[in-house]
Amino acid sequence: MRGPQRALAAANLAFTVGSGLYLTAGVLYFTEAVGLPAAQVGLGLGVAGVGSLAAGIMIGHLADRVGARGVYLGTLLAQAVADGAFLLTGDFPTFLVVVCLAASAKTAGFAARTPLIRHYGGDRPQEFRGYLRAVTNLGIAIGAPLAGWAVQVGTLTAYRNLVLGMVAASLVAAAILTLVPGVEPLAPAGRRWIALRDRRYLLLTVLDGVMAIQFKVLTVAMPLWLIGFTAAPRWLVSVTMATATGIVVLFQVRASRGVDSPAAGGRAYRRAGLAFLLSCSLIPLAAGPPAAVAAAILIVAVMIHAVGQLWNSAGGFEVSFALAPAHATGQYLGVFGLGAGLADTFGPALVIWLCLGWGRPGWFLLGAILALTGCVLPVAVRRSVAGR
Repeated sequence: MRGPQRALAAANLAFTVGSGLYLTAGVLYFTEAVGLPAAQVGLGLGVAGVGSLAAGIMIGHLADRVGARGVYLGTLLAQAVADGAFLLTGDFPTFLVVVCLAASAKTAGFAARTPLIRHYGGDRPQEFRGYLRAVTNLGIAIGAPLAGWAVQVGTLTAYRNLVLGMVAASLVAAAILTLVPGVEPLAPAGRRWIALRDRRYLLLTVLDGVMAIQFKVLTVAMPLWLIGFTAAPRWLVSVTMATATGIVVLFQVRASRGVDSPAAGGRAYRRAGLAFLLSCSLIPLAAGPPAAVAAAILIVAVMIHAVGQLWNSAGGFEVSFALAPAHATGQYLGVFGLGAGLADTFGPALVIWLCLGWGRPGWFLLGAILALTGCVLPVAVRRSVAGR
C-alpha cells in the first residue's frame, strides 16, 4: 500500500479500537456507572441513531465542497469531545444531547472519509474499502476484550478509564490522519443535493438497508436465541462472534477483488441473500438437540452467515462507489449510509420481534426477506446503470 493508504488504515484501526470499547460496554457504562435506567438508555440510543442519519448527508456534501481531510479530521475531534462528555453525564437530558452528538460525529466521519478512500484507493477504491472493513473488525476485536476488563472490574474508575480510552482512540486517529495529504474538492457549482434526486440510487439505498438487517442476526438475535432457546453453552456467544470477525478479517479483501463491476456487485448481493437464507434456516434448528449438536449447528450457521456478510459488503462497496459521481462521493455515500443507519436503529427490534417472538417461522421469514432482497438487487443495479 502507498503511504496515504497506510495512514488511512492506521487511523481507521485506532478509531475502531475505540468503537470496540463502546460497542462492548457503552450501554453498561450508562446503566452501571451513570445509573440511568435501561429503558432511558435504549430510548436515547434510538433517538441518536435516527438523528445522526442527516449528519452523514450534510457532512459528506461538505467534504465534497471544501475538502475531505479537514472535514474528516473535524469529525474525529468532535467524536473525542462527545465521548469525553460522557464523563459529565448525570441525567437523561444531558445523556441524550451527548449521545446524539457522538452518534452524529461517527456517521458524519464515515461520509467525510469516502472522498479520501476514492482518491487514495487506487484503481479499485472498492477493494481498499474492503481492506478497511477488515481493519475495522480487527480494531473492534482488540477493543472488545479491553472493554470486557472494565465490565469485569465493574468499578466507576474502570468505566471512566473505558471512556478515556475511547477519547484517546479518536485523538490518535486524528493525529495519524494529519499524515494524509489533503484532497482538492471536485464539487462543481450548480445543483447541490443531486444524490437526493437520484431515484435509482435511492432505491439501491433502501434495498441495501434491508440487507443490512442481517448484521443484527449475529449481534442480537442469535445470542438471545442461543441463551434462551438452546442447550448450547453460554460462552459460545463469544466464540461465534470471534468466528465471524475472524472470517471478515481474513477474507474480506479477497471477496472484494472478485466484485469488480456494478453487475458483479448485484450478483454478490444475490449470493449473500441466499447465504443468509441458509443460515437463518439453520439457527432455529439448534433449539432442541443436545448441547454439542446445538453448538455445531450454530457454528456452521455463523460461518455461512459470515460468508454472506463478505458478499454483502463487497456488493455494497462496489455499487455505492461505482454509481456515485466522483465530484459528489461524500454526498452519495452519505445518502447510501441511510439504509444501514435505519437498519442499525430499527433492526434490533425487528429481529427480536421476528426471531424470538415468532420462533422458528420468524427465522425462516427473515431469511426469505433477505434472500428476496438479494435477488431484487441485481435488477435494481442494472436499472441504475442504464439510467446513467
